[in-house]
Amino acid sequence: MWNEIDQHMQHWIREAGERIRDAFQTKLKIETKSSPSDLVTNVDREIEQFFIERIRRTYPTHRILGEEGLGDTLEALDGVVWIIDPIDGTMNFVHQQRHFAISVGVFQDGVGMLGYIYDVAFDELYYAQNGKGAFLNGTPLPPLEKTTLDRSIISLNATWVTENRRIDPNVLAPLVKKARGTRSYGSAALEMAYIAAGKLDAYMTLRLSPWDIAGGMVIVQEVGGVVTNLYGEPLNMIEKSSVFVSKPGLHEEILAIIQR
Repeated sequence: MWNEIDQHMQHWIREAGERIRDAFQTKLKIETKSSPSDLVTNVDREIEQFFIERIRRTYPTHRILGEEGLGDTLEALDGVVWIIDPIDGTMNFVHQQRHFAISVGVFQDGVGMLGYIYDVAFDELYYAQNGKGAFLNGTPLPPLEKTTLDRSIISLNATWVTENRRIDPNVLAPLVKKARGTRSYGSAALEMAYIAAGKLDAYMTLRLSPWDIAGGMVIVQEVGGVVTNLYGEPLNMIEKSSVFVSKPGLHEEILAIIQR
């Protein structure tokens, strides 16, 4: 079953990417959701509906959790569940037409089985199947090697090291001082893909939804990366949560600093 779903998904996600690239030439209908920086466009909704129609037609017993709310209302991940973010990084999509991605994770009874992150602008498809490795455009991604903070580039939004409502900025500030460098791309999916591919070493944020991380979680874990919340606990994939993704070894070092 999983090989068949993978074949469908690789075709669907590239077709969806083509539709998004075509939308670059059109005028977007842009709305805000929870805040002026929380954007949604007509393309977000159209791409989510694109996936839902194909999943419902091909796998009518499967359930769907989507960012734009066009799928099912779920209280648990029983059975096969598709978790979809049609455009992760909508602000980047609107302002830059790059640094955004389609993110899809397919779970069975709460276990991630398939993960996909498609960087539409650069035509880079990261994907993984549980137990069968992770790939970038068909090329296998090697297992992640251990590293240390002073040799690492970490991805961290500046919000969390300045005054904010969620965390004392002094908790994460030591990481910025000790790391080799910091970056922020505005797309959790891409930041997780970059960790899986060895382009980043760690990523952390204070509040994400399951669709932001479902695809990346499968891909990162398949190459030996660690995915938890900021307390080092497993993620609940039907709730919002802090997220901490890292290479092995580095994860323990950063947790020790955060928990001091």
